[in-house]
Amino acid sequence: VQVVESGGGLVQPGGALRLSCAASGSIFNIPAMAWYRQAPGKQRELVAALHLRGDSDYADFVKGRFTIARGNDKNTVYLQMNSLTPEDTAVYYCNARVLTTGSIIDSFWGQGTQVTVSS
Repeated sequence: VQVVESGGGLVQPGGALRLSCAASGSIFNIPAMAWYRQAPGKQRELVAALHLRGDSDYADFVKGRFTIARGNDKNTVYLQMNSLTPEDTAVYYCNARVLTTGSIIDSFWGQGTQVTVSS
């Protein structure tokens, strides 16, 4: 299983970015997909998660600003980030909790995409 993120970049404070994450490979279904981030010198932290049944969870620091959504391709998830601040600067990682076609449940990470918020 491969997980690939895209959409990071440099944006000014108050701006917006949309991150994409696509999982591929021997996938039966994906019970949950989530976005994490890691800023320099800090631990990786959960940003938002989306479950197969449709419910979502958000970290307090992004509520009202970020939205996680699944794409038409159920193996794709997006993170719409609005009202960005310099504190949102980090490498953003996608995680997919996958039930493989071999009936194994495992967690897969993407390589990360850099988001920099700066004027």
